[in-house]
Amino acid sequence: MHDLFATAEKSFRSTLRSSAERLAASNIFIGTSSWKYEGWLGTIYDPLRYCYRGKFAESRFERDCLSEYAETFKSVCVDAAYYQFPSEKYLAGLVGKVPAGFCFSFKVTDDITLKRFTDLPRFGIKAGKPNRNYLNAELFISAFLKPCEPFRDKIGMLIFEFSRFYPVDYAQGRDFVADLDSFLGKLPAGWNYGVELRNKEWLQPNYFAVLRRHGVVHVFNNWSRMPTVGEQMLVAGSETSDAVVAARFLLKPGRSYEQAVKQFSPYRAAREINEEARAAGKKLIAKAKQQGKKAFIYVNNRLEGNALATISAMIQISE
Repeated sequence: MHDLFATAEKSFRSTLRSSAERLAASNIFIGTSSWKYEGWLGTIYDPLRYCYRGKFAESRFERDCLSEYAETFKSVCVDAAYYQFPSEKYLAGLVGKVPAGFCFSFKVTDDITLKRFTDLPRFGIKAGKPNRNYLNAELFISAFLKPCEPFRDKIGMLIFEFSRFYPVDYAQGRDFVADLDSFLGKLPAGWNYGVELRNKEWLQPNYFAVLRRHGVVHVFNNWSRMPTVGEQMLVAGSETSDAVVAARFLLKPGRSYEQAVKQFSPYRAAREINEEARAAGKKLIAKAKQQGKKAFIYVNNRLEGNALATISAMIQISE
């Protein structure tokens, strides 16, 4: 098992770590979406750390791998917060595993961002029904921000991910923008907020203007039904903050999440190079450096098959 973490892999991790440290020193935080991937054993994870009586211990890996992740990267996007409000105990557990200088970005819980619950089994009797807590600022403040408050210095960005809306949700994009405007106006200042859309036709001047007025970042995103990050960066007004920029490289346009999981799992290597996405990552890093902006850039395994390789390529071509 030790052979899995041979010299070449150690060199890869060392190079990745050095590059991530240099970028973080310039307030450019690059990392992955989540971190509990056994496919990364032998690259940034040393298999020997997770052995018990000569065998790989999944429970030990689940418990301890964040600490090893933080030896390489300075930030991570926590997807788990999207599925339930994070407790102070949960957040303390995360923070206790990382060193000074590390920051977390969180997807805001879908109780706030779903206008109608989807038909997924996890929603039970709520599936298909309207969400009475949609854009409930009071609930967001009490159930999400309050537990985060003790760890404010460890939190990079809070991302409101809005799943694709349909005509039954909003007849016009301007109706969503009006609701968003009202919601953002009720939020406490002092946090880096980001909005990630899944309706490409709504990337319009009025949407960007609302975000800029509230100091909120439009999160550039690669997703199955969205223009690419590179294409979104070219849209006039899409950089809505003079201080912060953010992007999440999730999926190749045209490919569903389920298709990507089937094609790439267990995410041991990049199996389909996405040159356009890598170039967009390079451009984003270069622009953040040039403009002196803080940047939060996250890459998902389901873009190419291995987020580590994607990030390594973005960093190499940007330095």
